[in-house]
Amino acid sequence: MCGILAILNVKGTEVSVRAKAYELSRRIRHRGPDRSKIIVLEISPGLYHVISHERLGLVDLSDKGRQPFRMVDDENIIFMQNGELYDYWDVRPMLEKKYGFSSNSDTEIVGMLYKEYGAGTFWNHLNGMFATVLIDMSKKSFQAGRDHIGIIPLYYGYNEDGSLFLSSELKGIHDQVVEVRQFPPGHYIDETYEIKRWYNPIWNNFDHIPTGAINFQELRDKFVEVVRREVQGDAPFGLFISGGVDSSIVAGIVAKLIKRGEIDLSKRGMRKVHSFCIGLEGSPDLHYAKKVADFHGFEHHSFTYTVDEGLDYIPEVIYHTETFNNTTIRASTPMYMMCRRIKALGIKICLTGEGSDELFGGYLYFHKAPNRVEFHQELIRKLHDLHKYDLLRANKACLAWGIETRPPFMNKQWIEYVMQIDPKYKMINAFEPQMEKYILRKAFEDLEHPFVPQEILWRQKEQFSDGVGYSWRDGIMKRANYLISDQEFSQASIKYPISTPRNKEQYWFRQIYSSYFPSESAVLTVPFARSIACSTEKALEWDEAFKKNTDESGRAVLAVHNDAIKVITQLDDDRSTEDISKVQEHFQL
Repeated sequence: MCGILAILNVKGTEVSVRAKAYELSRRIRHRGPDRSKIIVLEISPGLYHVISHERLGLVDLSDKGRQPFRMVDDENIIFMQNGELYDYWDVRPMLEKKYGFSSNSDTEIVGMLYKEYGAGTFWNHLNGMFATVLIDMSKKSFQAGRDHIGIIPLYYGYNEDGSLFLSSELKGIHDQVVEVRQFPPGHYIDETYEIKRWYNPIWNNFDHIPTGAINFQELRDKFVEVVRREVQGDAPFGLFISGGVDSSIVAGIVAKLIKRGEIDLSKRGMRKVHSFCIGLEGSPDLHYAKKVADFHGFEHHSFTYTVDEGLDYIPEVIYHTETFNNTTIRASTPMYMMCRRIKALGIKICLTGEGSDELFGGYLYFHKAPNRVEFHQELIRKLHDLHKYDLLRANKACLAWGIETRPPFMNKQWIEYVMQIDPKYKMINAFEPQMEKYILRKAFEDLEHPFVPQEILWRQKEQFSDGVGYSWRDGIMKRANYLISDQEFSQASIKYPISTPRNKEQYWFRQIYSSYFPSESAVLTVPFARSIACSTEKALEWDEAFKKNTDESGRAVLAVHNDAIKVITQLDDDRSTEDISKVQEHFQL
């Protein structure tokens, strides 16, 4: 993971365009604190392409892995990438029969795949998470694009001279362009300045409702293979464990891969796997995450913070995450604080559980989905928007401290597999016990050789901003009410006519955001739809009560959440099998 910045078709001198690229690239250096490199290319007298890369060394830690690259066999092809290509070791043997390698960096295959499959087409052969820029000087052409689902951020815009600016983060270019925008996932742009779709799977079609059967063993095997691929690298790695089922499954797979000898910790300078969690003292996540880590023998780190400490961080969290969305800021703040602590330990990569809820309908409001069609269409909407929410948070809050996050649930092939399963199997009432993400939990239920402790496997969904401690959200609202007067809030529509804050928390976040990114176009990069418990606005139609209580917290779905909390808090730490069955029975709502 790194930071990339490009200015294409820019007028000036070699010295002036290099200086401009350096100035802007330095703004995103936190993403790649290890090394920097700039290449300036003259495409005609006084007209240049300039690309800059800020490196976070994870694969091939030597200087040979520095980007941007020039192809060994064709120096007219120059390219750089932010992200990881997970099938590098699979495709390298085929490619090295035809092309020369200068490193062991996964990025080096980008140029070869471009040569092999051609402009436009080669994007379909990039398997991983990425934002990529490639220039072909022999054709006076370029390609820039983003991965299938938007795991890696990318922003773009044009200045008044028509130069194209691209940056991993908004802060790199927001004041250089007429309008700044998020680059759409699954698309690329070329020298025509036309943005074209390269990723168009069948699940993108709202009218296609899949009818695939459920095979629990196949589901398990496919996801184990995804994690095996995505844990690869040369740098030390860790695990984010919230104590929820998603991150706990990822942790369980890693533990089994180590036991099988498929992960060699010593080659990465590790003795044990480090796992991490953060929360207020006594929060649910801290309790359950430690249970998972102890179960696998990880070196676990439980970080705590106070509400006041979290509130202190909010302005810089908004600066780094580049959003004023309530849920994103609530969840980003503890994650940002945790990554500061992780950085001190020398860990550069962490696997996470993001994206599972969007694939399996894991949010509590899915209990109200009226039928399989609406359930599936809501999954599509959630996946389309995820790059604006959880993927943005996991990437930017962590890379503010030079920590790369990898979300295995967002693997391209895995998404396509899960989205072909008939949504009737994902609905809450499909099986007993009636619980969200039942098929995922059941696939990883192994009583003889457990991936996850039973009580964690069947633990109800907690949104990260809730699971770190319920008083965190309440503390934010209390601080916002203190800082923003009634008089000030009454003028919200005048001060902020676009995406007008609906409550004082939103007003406070927006006030901070606009101090960093004041333009109208910067505001429009942030989602501002109404939501309940992380739903899309469309899903508010599922229940009349949803329309009256549009809060993003999981607690907003009171009938589901509060009933579950009553049962969970009655159980002690050492639950018996009988206790677990009581929880499962209770979830038959």
